[in-house]
Amino acid sequence: MEYRYWATTDVGRKRKNNEDNFLIDKDLNLFVVADGMGGHASGEIASAMAVYTIRDLVFENRDLLEMFTPDNPLHQMEVCTLLEHAVHTACANVFEKAQREPEKKGMGTTVVALMLIGDRGFIAYVGDSRIYLLRDGTVYPLTEDHSLMNELIRSGQVRAEEFAQSPFARYKNAMTRAVGVHQKVDVDVLDFDLVGEDAFLLCSDGLYEYLDDSDIATTLVLPDVEEIPRRLVDLANSRGGKDNITALVVSVDDPNETRRARDGSGLSVESLRRLPLMRHLSYRQLSRMLAIVSLRHFKPGEQLAAEGEEGGELGIVLVGEVVLSVEGTEIRVAQPGEFFGEMDLTEGALRTTTATALTEGQLLALPREKLHAMLQTDSRLAAKLLWNLSDTLSGRLQHMTRELATARAALPQTTEDSISEIVEISDTDIVTEVTEITEVDDDDLVLEDEDTAVKRVKKP
Repeated sequence: MEYRYWATTDVGRKRKNNEDNFLIDKDLNLFVVADGMGGHASGEIASAMAVYTIRDLVFENRDLLEMFTPDNPLHQMEVCTLLEHAVHTACANVFEKAQREPEKKGMGTTVVALMLIGDRGFIAYVGDSRIYLLRDGTVYPLTEDHSLMNELIRSGQVRAEEFAQSPFARYKNAMTRAVGVHQKVDVDVLDFDLVGEDAFLLCSDGLYEYLDDSDIATTLVLPDVEEIPRRLVDLANSRGGKDNITALVVSVDDPNETRRARDGSGLSVESLRRLPLMRHLSYRQLSRMLAIVSLRHFKPGEQLAAEGEEGGELGIVLVGEVVLSVEGTEIRVAQPGEFFGEMDLTEGALRTTTATALTEGQLLALPREKLHAMLQTDSRLAAKLLWNLSDTLSGRLQHMTRELATARAALPQTTEDSISEIVEISDTDIVTEVTEITEVDDDDLVLEDEDTAVKRVKKP
């Protein structure tokens, strides 16, 4: 992978000081944007301390980067932990400086950091600055604002389109997390695959408040990366420029175009987002799911699950077809995008169906334990997944109900005409076509007629 990058920061049209800072380290492929806050230029100090502290911590641990291999999950976790530790250290440093210098008390900053290693990307962030990804013409926000406004919208207390007229409007810029305001802060991290022609935008709120996805998409595709940040800043200034404005752009080039995410031969965020079970998940949430699933290939006739055995994972068909059966009776054929083994998500459950590959294909395995651990730490992701799961199961139940109704309608029905064809045989009707008389213990006779109903009659 090859990277091109450029950045611009501007004071804007309303502010006297620029409290934004950015950093680009071309040797580490590290990119950071910070938006400071605090009076008496304290915000500028906080943001500068943050970007350089993060850079220094990463540089001190560059041996981890040199040993990194893209397909090693342990190495990926170590890089995420390194970025998280760097932001934690920056937070402690800013806080301690504010404690030593009372005039700076309360200063803090947002942070968004992006590091690229080979064909993997890593981010860490705190606050309401953002990182956007442009991939195949679609803009994805990779971060979530740690702001009061976002929390109120997420919790359903107010709708996004109604926020400006709500009683909470005056708290629009209030943040729920910031670097340096307290000694410690929670840091969100994310890692993901890179694809040739990916483009990233790191920016402060002074920029994105004036842009929509179409502005970002049409600008990030410009061929001259050095022109892009200035064009974005000019656009924000032309629409108000009420805050400091910072734009940092990174473009990814892959001359070989060998990425599996591009040719579809492997697992990627793009393959996940096409699944009904994963719809409405953000790019960040899809990336978290990608970290816990595994890809399996299967051949025709291969048994993928057997009823009665211990379960433990949900199977999602990516490519091919899988026959599901119970006690040898075929129930249905799972097509691409459909899943089976939902009962395996229940603790201690045994498999209730047998899954056999009908064709060659690929299966996505979602382990129960890892899924439970993730859902406990991300309520929004849990709500979306459970909604998609229940929606799919509801649709499946409705389909089965319709099939049962159709099958019942096809069964022979008893009508008046069929009833009239039944001839009642009494003790005065023994002249009908009797074929056999059988004597029974209770002295009754059973008349068995080939063409009529059978009825007990008294022996004369």
